[in-house]
Amino acid sequence: MGLEENLPNGVLLTSVEKLVNWTRKSSLWPATFGLACCAIEMMTSGAPRYDLARFGMEVFRASPRQADLMIVAGRVSNKMAPVLRQIYDQMPEPRWVLAMGVCASSGGMFNNYAVVQGVDHVVPVDMYLPGCPPRPEMLMDAILKLHAKIMDEPLGAKRAAELAESGYRTPMVPSSVKFAPKSKQLGALQTTRNQDVPNYLEPGSEPKPSLPQIPTGGAQ
Repeated sequence: MGLEENLPNGVLLTSVEKLVNWTRKSSLWPATFGLACCAIEMMTSGAPRYDLARFGMEVFRASPRQADLMIVAGRVSNKMAPVLRQIYDQMPEPRWVLAMGVCASSGGMFNNYAVVQGVDHVVPVDMYLPGCPPRPEMLMDAILKLHAKIMDEPLGAKRAAELAESGYRTPMVPSSVKFAPKSKQLGALQTTRNQDVPNYLEPGSEPKPSLPQIPTGGAQ
């Protein structure tokens, strides 16, 4: 029970919520947790060529008690699953999990008795990143999308229950639009509105392929 539970939902609490979420997303500390070949790409993202420190993730923490982001990079075996859960339980709240690669997301090519078919059977996952392995640019894009999700997280159980009742969901916009300069953002958003983009979350809204027009007249 904190102070935010006793305050009414007003401008003050909303501003505090945004400030707290901004500090959390600007200082994510990932745990040093590489399981398979996807860990090579994760380590590359921290190298000078990609420089993950630009987003407040300068040092991978060796202790789970000093980390708040677990990047599960690679497949998880059944013997490794209890260790994964133990490390997750040792991380302080709030904490987030990113499943990096198709093996961590759904088992990938290892569809057998020894590999967990998706790390979400062991820990709750906040962001799924496909690829075999995903490039460092894809990992950085997933982290930026996780930043957008963190910015919309409620502060306190009371606020979380109200958002759950309203059915609010974090809008997942392309990072190339969201993090572009303001002038390019406006142009991209206007282009998107004019193209009548379907909502892929609704059933039956898949775009229909357009057939090319074949001329019927003779050669000119």
